[in-house]
This record gives sequence, C-alpha cells and structure tokens, in this order.
Amino acid sequence: MKNDLEIKNASFYYDNTLILDAVSFEYSKRDFLSIIGPNGGGKSTLLKMMIGLLEPTSGSITLFGEKPLHVSHRIAYVPQDTLANKDFPIKVLDVVLMGRLSQSKAFSTYSKEDKAIARAMLEKVGMLSYENQKLHALSGGQRQRVFVARALASEAEILFLDEPTASIDTAGQIEIFKLLKQLNHTVGIVIISHDVNVALNYATKVIHVNKTLYLHDVPKQESFKFFDSPNEHLCPIELISATRCTHIHHKE
Repeated sequence: MKNDLEIKNASFYYDNTLILDAVSFEYSKRDFLSIIGPNGGGKSTLLKMMIGLLEPTSGSITLFGEKPLHVSHRIAYVPQDTLANKDFPIKVLDVVLMGRLSQSKAFSTYSKEDKAIARAMLEKVGMLSYENQKLHALSGGQRQRVFVARALASEAEILFLDEPTASIDTAGQIEIFKLLKQLNHTVGIVIISHDVNVALNYATKVIHVNKTLYLHDVPKQESFKFFDSPNEHLCPIELISATRCTHIHHKE
C-alpha cells in the first residue's frame, strides 16, 4: 500500500545553518507518529516541511502523492496553546466552525450542516456541553480539545500537532493522548511531543530528530504498561529494561 507521506533526503538550512541533514522516512495515516528530540533539533522545522509551510533546501516531500500545499485541504494543523488574548470573547462553537471555512464560503454564513458537523466534532472530543462557553474560560487541556475539534471539523485525513500538551499537566497530557489514540482509528496523527514517556505509550512509531532522523517502531502495548495510573513514574532505566530499541536510519 502506498504511503501517505514520503520524505526523501530532505535537508533544510536557515541562512547558512544546517537544521536537517538529508532526512528520509515514510508515513501511513494508519499510524500514530510521535516526533521527539531536543530543543533546536529540528522537530518544528520537520513538521512545517510536512505540511508545506517550509520548502526543503534539497530533497523532496510528497503528501498524498503531491506537494503538501496542493493538498492542504486534506490535512489540519493544531498549534500549541498560544491564545494571545486570553480575554478575547469567542465562543467554543465559533472556534470549531472555523474548521468549516473555505475560500468559497469566506464571506458567507455557516450552514446548518456546518453547525451540525461542528457540534458532532465537539461531542467526539467530549466538549459539546461547552459549546457556548468562552474559549478563555477553559483550562489548557479543554482548549486543546477544542482546537482538535476544529481540525476534525475540516474533515482532515491527517492531524499535525505541534506540542499541543506543552502547557498541560501530566494528567491532562494523558487525556489528550488518549483522545488522539482513539481518533487514530479514522484519522492519521502526527504529533511533536516533549514527553517521550507519554509518546511511547500511545504512538505506533516514533521519530527522534536532532539534525538527523531515526525512526523507531514502538513495541506493542502489552510489552509495557507505563500509565496504568497517571501518578506512575517511568525513568530511563525502566524504559531501557522494558524493550530493546532498533534504530531505522535511512542514511545508512
């Protein structure tokens, strides 16, 4: 089966600084892909190249067999919780309806179908009862669920998320990952995560990025149970003893 995303020997420079060095991998939307790595290692640059916001300096990227910008209507992007004006009086339902915007309806009103889809997506992420609440009144985890609902309302086939749990406590992070894992039955998930422990428990594949790229297949769920309780702690020693890791590095 053809992969939905293919990156071949893609490098990227900011000015004269090498950020990504000939990275290659393939992704199918059946997988839950988590991207991890140190700050400044190129995670966000890689994600922006995947969705077409950045062009690789060399190499190629295809999404659904085309250039990413040509199929932007088939994907959705969920940023970090960066609500600049915390007091901006926008309702939850109005945020999700933004996912129904298109050039053809930029100056028209939302249809009954649009509103039905928006409410259905809010129900899917467990936020329907908050549809008339102001966005700024919600917790960080609740806002991220609303942003996921907005992405789903666009009927995207793959969700790309840039550290959506960065400002959320551990229990809230786990709830977001549980939601994304459930959504992965019908939607592709590609997420940058700062927490390797949480990522490993929910992803099917993990990419480690630090200028170069290593792709890992995550062991099956029954091989380890890291989060039977949100209060559990997993240290690197436990992680190493739980499974042996095989790097897949396309440059070798």
